[in-house]
Amino acid sequence: MAFQKAVKGTALIGGGAIATVFGLSQFSQYRNKHGTFVRVQAAEAVTVPIRKHFPTREEQILALQTTGEFDVLVIGGGATGCGCALDAVTRGLKTALLERDDFSSGTSSRSTKLIHGGVRYLQKAIMKLDFEQYKMVKEALEERANLLEIAPHLSAPLPIMLPVYKWWQLPYYWFGIKLYDLVAGSQCLKSSYVLSKSRALELFPMLRKDELVGAIVYYDGQHNDARMNLAIALTAARYGAATANYAEVLRLLKTTDPASGKERVCGVRCRDVLTGQEFDVKAKCVINATGPFTDSVRKMDDQEVPNICQPSAGVHIVMPGYYSPDNMGLLDPATSDGRVIFFLPWEKMTIAGTTDSPTDVTSHPIPTEEDINFILNEVRNYLSVDVEVRRGDVLAAWSGIRPLVTDPNSKDTQSISRNHVVTISDSGLVTIAGGKWTTYRAMAQDTIDAAVQAHDLRAGSSKTIGLQLQGAEDWSPTLYIRLVQDYGLESEVAQHLASTYGDKAFEVAKIAQVTGKRWPIVGKRLVSEFPYIEAEVVYGVKEYARTAVDMISRRTRLAFLNVQAAEEALPRIVDIMGKELNWSEQKKKEELEAAKKFLYYEMGYKVKSDQLTDSSEISLVPSDIERYKKRFHMFDKDKKGFITILDVQRVLESISVQIAENTLHEILNEVDLNKNGQVELNEFLQLMSAIQKGHVSGSRLAVLMKTAEENLRQRVVIPVDRSGGGL
Repeated sequence: MAFQKAVKGTALIGGGAIATVFGLSQFSQYRNKHGTFVRVQAAEAVTVPIRKHFPTREEQILALQTTGEFDVLVIGGGATGCGCALDAVTRGLKTALLERDDFSSGTSSRSTKLIHGGVRYLQKAIMKLDFEQYKMVKEALEERANLLEIAPHLSAPLPIMLPVYKWWQLPYYWFGIKLYDLVAGSQCLKSSYVLSKSRALELFPMLRKDELVGAIVYYDGQHNDARMNLAIALTAARYGAATANYAEVLRLLKTTDPASGKERVCGVRCRDVLTGQEFDVKAKCVINATGPFTDSVRKMDDQEVPNICQPSAGVHIVMPGYYSPDNMGLLDPATSDGRVIFFLPWEKMTIAGTTDSPTDVTSHPIPTEEDINFILNEVRNYLSVDVEVRRGDVLAAWSGIRPLVTDPNSKDTQSISRNHVVTISDSGLVTIAGGKWTTYRAMAQDTIDAAVQAHDLRAGSSKTIGLQLQGAEDWSPTLYIRLVQDYGLESEVAQHLASTYGDKAFEVAKIAQVTGKRWPIVGKRLVSEFPYIEAEVVYGVKEYARTAVDMISRRTRLAFLNVQAAEEALPRIVDIMGKELNWSEQKKKEELEAAKKFLYYEMGYKVKSDQLTDSSEISLVPSDIERYKKRFHMFDKDKKGFITILDVQRVLESISVQIAENTLHEILNEVDLNKNGQVELNEFLQLMSAIQKGHVSGSRLAVLMKTAEENLRQRVVIPVDRSGGGL
């Protein structure tokens, strides 16, 4: 009864205000250039022919070297840079793109995976009567609808729950969320709604019950960010853009304008990172779309130019899927320090984040233990006491750098803009900075519009609204069924391929290896608990993957889902890539080490090892210490004080259990702190102490030794797969 009264009161309180904002929304059709959202294929308006297949990287490098002059040269292969290349090439401009690392290797692959307008930005717009913030939200919601349409295989609407723990918050949040729907207008994904306490707990059973009043559910979009970025790059390549990853810009080329006598940017000197070869690429217009590295390229043009980028680090963590429902996210609108935390299902795992703190610009941002624990503490505040939020359940963690900017054209140069900024230097360098993932297309359109005007390029208007991306054309929600029926793939693998490659999934299925089993017929997995298959590595090389890091982090998302699984898959990935790219044994070894270093520092493996170090405290009661010593000595029959792989094999043989030797090496290596090939008693006690405190979970050695102890006489099979525990 009280709940119903609150909802009725909510309607009365918010009704008049919504009517007022509705008038504002109607008045503010500020982006008329977008027009009405036309539900037809934009490809019909594109006169540039599209290739059936994208060129090889070698062909792209050759095009960069041999083309006399491009109309547009984009520096940066993130979402915005690739968006600029696609916008330019579909207007008929001769287009090139250079990326010094891999496509989406920076911020664009390290997002919250949401396609959204920004609920918190709308709140600030209303509270501060900030029309610019309102315009940004309006634009983002329009772009959200477009992105969900042009890449339906990579994106989908996601319901997000906002739990309410105080009665007065119900009308407040209801009004804000309804306003969000209203601003979206005809592009509203689904209407938001209010839930009673019982219904909220039914949909999100992990939620904290104490003092829960009810909840509000609204809809935003979610996507696979790195694959989306790659789809934009591949689509641009198919339309004729000369795009190349691992092509580093060394300096800008300039020429003197005979009419004005001023220096003008006319191209770049670049280096193929893979071969070391240097060459010039000439262009009428050069665009700087380098995200956090915006200022470094601007200083290539003018050393005296002031910095405009204000980098901010955002850390995310990934936890097992059982922490959240399969199809319901959670929004914490007011954390302990005023930030916003999302708690979302993603790729059958749970992603939580993000933080927001000043940072230095670096190509290799590292998540900190402080940020990880901040996120975990906020998650604990919203989950039931029955759910033990353990530090050891963090499977992966990463940091991304947001390229917030101050507008150099603004009078108040100290104010940070959440919107994007397009600037043109005296020498003609076009810079696009700021903005957000969701608005990449609008940012690209504004950038190319500015470039066309500033450099007198002959081009029409943007053609990218509704322009389908790589894999979208013949995709359907039931496409995976054909993959199962036609090729004999596992249903889970088929669903994964369809949602990753769209209608190009058939190209991956065609090269999938026969398993030799009754079922599945084809599709050898890289690791048992994830649906990634070996054929994706072969196909990933065709998609311009050139390092093992490219494969584990951006062609597949293993590194972002479970760093231990990624490390386990690395040897096979390196072998397959080595065969495709003719790597020497030395090169394969270097790739393996580089990928392990990436996992260790950038994906949170380091913070895992920091939980269990030589200085780790053993906080076990005497009875537990004695119990664990007995278990250890069951393996250490000779009282050496340590156990080796031979000791483990001997015990397993006594109970008729066989485990591959390389698997046993992996299991012991997880606990072997000083890497001397043996696990000492002290190391084992540190492990058991860390497990009790929740700092470590899913240790295969602990599970193996416990199961062996319990079943020496029963002779049962000992499971050695990861149990879902992580960092």
